[in-house]
Amino acid sequence: MQRLVVLGLGYAGQAVARRARRRGWDVAGTMREPALPASLAGIQVLAFAEAGDVIAGASHIVVTAAPDGAGDPVLAAHGAAIARGLDAGTLRWVGYVSTTGVYGSRDGGVVDEASAPAPAQPRSRRRVAAEDQWRVVLAGRAALDIARAGGIYGPGRSVLDELREGAARHVVKPGQAFSRIHRDDIALALCTAAAQPLPPDARILHLVDDEPAESAIVVQGAAAMLGVAPPAPVPFAEARTRMSDMALSFWAENRRVGNAATKAALGIEWLYPTWREGLAGILAEERGEGLREE
Repeated sequence: MQRLVVLGLGYAGQAVARRARRRGWDVAGTMREPALPASLAGIQVLAFAEAGDVIAGASHIVVTAAPDGAGDPVLAAHGAAIARGLDAGTLRWVGYVSTTGVYGSRDGGVVDEASAPAPAQPRSRRRVAAEDQWRVVLAGRAALDIARAGGIYGPGRSVLDELREGAARHVVKPGQAFSRIHRDDIALALCTAAAQPLPPDARILHLVDDEPAESAIVVQGAAAMLGVAPPAPVPFAEARTRMSDMALSFWAENRRVGNAATKAALGIEWLYPTWREGLAGILAEERGEGLREE
């Protein structure tokens, strides 16, 4: 049986569910306010609190829900259901979507899948703690992929939308690189990982594209694609005086995240290797040219 349960049918979770369904999997997932969007046809959608029996019967689980101060919400609410699946030998794999923020700042240096976490932000420390919770629960009983994702973008959620809405900011901070990943490449990676025959062990995957890039470069490139002028550039020293605490926390960390071991382990190349292909793909989809497949 190949039954995938996506715990958190948000922006990325829905993409995972759709790709798995296209690949012939039996798919279910949870939403805060259960509904059945047309894009989720053929997928069972239910409330998180009512998902215990479905979780217990899953062979594969993807977790996108973020931890809070009490730890991982899936284990807190459905630890017993997870245990039932493990005891029955049904649950074989969990894909836990974490963040590259667990590495903290490396002053522009590179981290790879073997690098040790060094979280500086409270939310990143919570992520590391949640990763460890899953390691303990699944140890020796089911495979665990800890998928650390960069900044997620895609249709309806990209700098293209910000430019159209007049909300884009052209902040210039030379040498400050951000790692990104297109929503559909998250789905590609997780569905590929789920289909692999893996030992009951944990591994680290990096869900980032091939080119960390400065924010200003991406804004300029996106504006060129739209045929509009980018917003006036603003030096970071000036822009930071108007940033929220959350925004400042992102700009405080500078690292370049490698992905070579991840692509080798999964045997894939990204659908969108850089932000250029990713933004071009969004524009193509807007023109009705459809989703890009592997």
